[in-house]
Amino acid sequence: MKIKVGDNVVVTRGTSRGKTGKVLKIVHARNQVVVEGVHIVKRHVRSRVPGKKGEIVKVTRPISASNVKFICPETKRGTRIGYKIVDGEKKRISKKSGKAIS
Repeated sequence: MKIKVGDNVVVTRGTSRGKTGKVLKIVHARNQVVVEGVHIVKRHVRSRVPGKKGEIVKVTRPISASNVKFICPETKRGTRIGYKIVDGEKKRISKKSGKAIS
């Protein structure tokens, strides 16, 4: 997976299409990412302590990594990521601008 934790991404498919956010977590086993402020669902939680009521909490759920694109810092648009070896180091590059990504 070419997307890493901390990358800014834009959602390209689904109900959250067009929203942007920062990648909080990556689930490699299922090829999914958790993006801040995207795909928030309500979850009904049962009471665990006697005398306390149950509640409805908002949870950020993972979405497929194929449904997000990296936001290029130069063009401020969604782009694919490639790799290039520069001075013996493997660097991530933006396919749109061709510039190295930090």
